[in-house]
Amino acid sequence: MPLSTDQSSGHPAATYKRVMLKISGEALMGDQGFGLHPPTVHRIAEEVKSVHELGVEICMVIGGGNIFRGLSGSAQGMERTTADYMGMLATVMNALAMQSALEEVGVFTRVISAIPMDQVCEPYIRRRAVRHLEKKRVCIFAAGTGNPYFTTDTAATLRASEMSCEAIFKGTKVDGVYDKDPMKFDDAVRYDEVSYDDVLIKRLGVMDASAIALARDNNLPIIVFSLDEPGGFRGILAGEGTYTRVQG
Repeated sequence: MPLSTDQSSGHPAATYKRVMLKISGEALMGDQGFGLHPPTVHRIAEEVKSVHELGVEICMVIGGGNIFRGLSGSAQGMERTTADYMGMLATVMNALAMQSALEEVGVFTRVISAIPMDQVCEPYIRRRAVRHLEKKRVCIFAAGTGNPYFTTDTAATLRASEMSCEAIFKGTKVDGVYDKDPMKFDDAVRYDEVSYDDVLIKRLGVMDASAIALARDNNLPIIVFSLDEPGGFRGILAGEGTYTRVQG
């Protein structure tokens, strides 16, 4: 949705009131092979701030794959439930890093965990989280859904539904959804718009099947864009840039 202009201030006024930004843990590691790259975390925080300044209420979910991925731990012989809980703890570490970066640039932020750990972040209480958003605080939802066998994609879709978000913005390495991997195939074709069912049938890899089905059932559009494109998040709200919209 494009921006309209607020006549009183002359600044653009975003059409979306509340959105979910879902990014992978790998997005925080920059060109490193592991962990956190502080300049990259800071750059993403600036992107979030630029949208926050439009008056948009922002929820975030960050994966944990830069530190530990439960599925790969399970593949190496670790018990799956234990591996998934370790992955959830990794998302808390990433959320705290993003909170620190956002508050450095002047954006009030709350980390809200599905696994209670009161010394470092708040427990998930829906009404309290909604109140934070109404007070224009960015809410970073950590520890997935609090349950093993669910990905952070599903957690993002669940929290977006609970928070009454109007769209999920999925920041990736590429500028949308393609019929095959554009990193490997020069003839890959990008979709401007694609249906939830086509994503599932063609296994386009936007999000896992549970997340797509939940978004479809709640009529929640997913906007896939490149997080590596400077100003990309704000640009889409301004009706600019390249992205794919997943809906009906």
